[in-house]
Amino acid sequence: MTTIPRSYVRALTRIRCSIFQTTFNPSSQRTGAKYLRAPLRGPAMVQYYPKPEAFSVTKLNKIYPGWNLVDIDEVVRLNDVESKKKRGKGAPKKAKTPAESRRARKKR
Repeated sequence: MTTIPRSYVRALTRIRCSIFQTTFNPSSQRTGAKYLRAPLRGPAMVQYYPKPEAFSVTKLNKIYPGWNLVDIDEVVRLNDVESKKKRGKGAPKKAKTPAESRRARKKR
């Protein structure tokens, strides 16, 4: 049984790669070609997540002011803010004049 020299096999591989348009990598280094050939994930992710709602309760109230629709999420948010203010955890009051500001107090 005869063996084929390595140089012939390498030349054959180089020609095969040029014909079938694949990369010739005789040293078997990592190239990342597997990930570049893989289908893109972006379009599948875009289809998975739902599109933002075209109409919200606030938009519908602006379009049709007589309907007086109630946004339940907004009511819950306002109740949470009110309860935090009662416990003293709310946002600080805004200064209406420069004398009321914290910076004015620090300068004195």
